[in-house]
Amino acid sequence: MAPGKGEGSGEGRGLRGKGEGCEGWVRARSCEGRRGGEAGDEAQGWALGQAEGTPPRAAPSAALCFLAAWRSLRERGPKDGGGPRGLARRIQGTRPFSLSAAARAILGLGGWGDDGGKKQLTLQDVAKLIRKKECRRIVVMAGAGISTPSGIPDFRSPGSGLYSNLEQYDIPYPEAIFELTYFFVNPKPFFTLAKELYPGNYRPNYAHYFLRLLHDKGILLRLYTQNIDGLERAAGIPPDRMVEAHGTFATATCTVCRRKFPGEDFRGDVMADKVPHCRVCTGIVKPDIVFFGEELPQRFFLHLTDFPMADLLFVIGTSLEVEPFASLAGAVRSSVPRVLINRDLVGPFAWQQRYNDIAQLGDVVGGVEKLVELLDWNEEMQALIQKEKEKLDAKDK
Repeated sequence: MAPGKGEGSGEGRGLRGKGEGCEGWVRARSCEGRRGGEAGDEAQGWALGQAEGTPPRAAPSAALCFLAAWRSLRERGPKDGGGPRGLARRIQGTRPFSLSAAARAILGLGGWGDDGGKKQLTLQDVAKLIRKKECRRIVVMAGAGISTPSGIPDFRSPGSGLYSNLEQYDIPYPEAIFELTYFFVNPKPFFTLAKELYPGNYRPNYAHYFLRLLHDKGILLRLYTQNIDGLERAAGIPPDRMVEAHGTFATATCTVCRRKFPGEDFRGDVMADKVPHCRVCTGIVKPDIVFFGEELPQRFFLHLTDFPMADLLFVIGTSLEVEPFASLAGAVRSSVPRVLINRDLVGPFAWQQRYNDIAQLGDVVGGVEKLVELLDWNEEMQALIQKEKEKLDAKDK
């Protein structure tokens, strides 16, 4: 799981300038949860700023999941066709533009084409491709759904998600918890949330260890995760095989002198309900979680080469609603199988399904277990899980 303004900033900041912006067409709805009529104004400001070429700005999934959840519970007002709100609604239906897709075309790695009546692939077909070593550059997109089996609540589930308990954070509006301006005035609510999510509170589950096994077999090209809980690291996936798109607790930065620190240095303060301060200048130290208006991690732009080169894409436990992460699902070549293991149909699996798209719906861990069985990896998985469990038990003693 993971998280001011939405990823499409209302300050007119463009996302496609100089060929190095993040995923272009950020949907206006990512701003829509903003207070009242400001949503449309932000969307319009963002749309007008597309050509300015300023550095990419983004909001982490945690923040945008707050917004998405808040938005989904709100009753919508009358549909007006004009003004900034009308503009936001018109942009909302636009399919996101992907720089990865552009790179795919530039590199001559295929484009969108007619499926030509080809037979629909199945999960068993994908398992055969992996076993026959025809898929050796696997990219995984993971969201909060892989962490909920570990006991971490997501941000959107009514009644059980973190957004349902906003009162405990004592914030004026949902997105404030990930807004820098509010953080500098009152950092306490963020660190209350951080205490809940801080690495070490939870353990990896079967889905995380499946990703670890992909790495151990040398076929994981990259894991792109929206989560900030650190469970992928805890499962033993090396940081250089991951892109933590919405930041990490593994490192922290002083908001005044900009010194970097290991995140673990401040775990004691966070667990003791204290706001961590820099040992050098006494400024507030903030974990490197991406807040509204902050730039995406530089590693995010590995997608420009990773996705065009991938030969298999797994999308696991994500709603594909948060941009620019969501549009990465459309950045692989059209010939590349895409496997969704998720509670619901989402993104292109719902509205632009291809013959080589496979959807394994329902419980995420159950879907992964089915794939592992088809791969005949059961014994390897159990051995890995037992080995890692013993390591974590020893560490906790």
